[in-house]
Amino acid sequence: MKRTRDEVDATLQIAKLNAAELLPAVHCLGFGPGASGAAAGDFCLLELEPTLCQQLEDGHSLVIRGDKDEQAVLCSKDKTYDLKIADTSNMLLFIPGCKTPDQLKKEDSHCNIIHTEIFGFSNNYWELRRRRPKLKKLKKLLMENPYEGPDSQKEKDSNSSKYTTEDLLDQIQASEEEIMTQLQVLNACYWRILEFDYEMKLLNHVTQLVDSESWSFGKVPLNTCLQELGPLEPEEMIEHCLKCYGKKYVDEGEVYFELDADKICRAAARMLLQNAVKFNLAEFQEVWQQSVPEGMVTSLDQLKGLALVDRHSRPEIIFLLKVDDLPEDNQERFNSLFSLREKWTEEDIAPYIQDLCGEKQTIGALLTKYSHSSMQNGVKVYNSRRPIS
Repeated sequence: MKRTRDEVDATLQIAKLNAAELLPAVHCLGFGPGASGAAAGDFCLLELEPTLCQQLEDGHSLVIRGDKDEQAVLCSKDKTYDLKIADTSNMLLFIPGCKTPDQLKKEDSHCNIIHTEIFGFSNNYWELRRRRPKLKKLKKLLMENPYEGPDSQKEKDSNSSKYTTEDLLDQIQASEEEIMTQLQVLNACYWRILEFDYEMKLLNHVTQLVDSESWSFGKVPLNTCLQELGPLEPEEMIEHCLKCYGKKYVDEGEVYFELDADKICRAAARMLLQNAVKFNLAEFQEVWQQSVPEGMVTSLDQLKGLALVDRHSRPEIIFLLKVDDLPEDNQERFNSLFSLREKWTEEDIAPYIQDLCGEKQTIGALLTKYSHSSMQNGVKVYNSRRPIS
């Protein structure tokens, strides 16, 4: 049944509302044949920030990613969001073509009645919260079949696992841009990680050639490298190594690479430390400096997030502790760190929690949330807020 104007006015009187204070147009809502049998779970509402809404309007896609045992995330081209259900005490109605008060004001409507059919309803909606991408699984997948060189037995086994870009987009809970960035961090090539010993073999070929040719590390010619080292290793691997440890540029039509001394020194340190549980710090620094190419200077600052120094032991020691081997979850990360060392200075712990910082979040804020601070010999240190078993 459709209401008449008299029935609407009578309802306003009963509700003790002054019609003069309201817009003259009236929406009369009613459930249609389809909506009357609809359940609250038949429809989903998603609350979008303006930039995401604009991306959809521009024709871009948003993708929900996650295996059955994972919390679903929503990804745009460059960001990742947690999907959270927000309940509301008000029933949310879906009304196609419903006009807002602002639209009715513009139409300068008179005392007309608009009969509107409710299409559906919901008692909740999905809201998005920006989160760090879940990238730890990416390295785990790629480590199933690291590349050990063209002569490796694995390369003769056609059943060894290899992943395409589509495979990674399907399985990793992160945006495409975040995944591609992490693949660069992992020095992945054709979406495989180079086995570290093989990567070092490639790097040694390059640095030895630079030394024998008396080149500057700031100007290593690509073509000559490929010509000289091509008989030893695949040319694409030589070029990949140069990209991992240098910056590409063009000078007078020739392609050159400026090698990064910090990256090369860091790789040399990892090579030394991975074969030792703990290393006398003074001895390590001496051996480390001898192991890098002449002209490069080693510094402990190059090892942030890779190795940890224990200044309290006698003698002082250093050992491998890679940030990418630590848990991805915030609380689990802090539990792991505090089980390793009871008290940390901010300088020591910062490299191991920097990647946990979200947008507009600082290391100080993380330490305040997950640790207690105190003074020890005039230095501020942090320990766990929770008992560590």
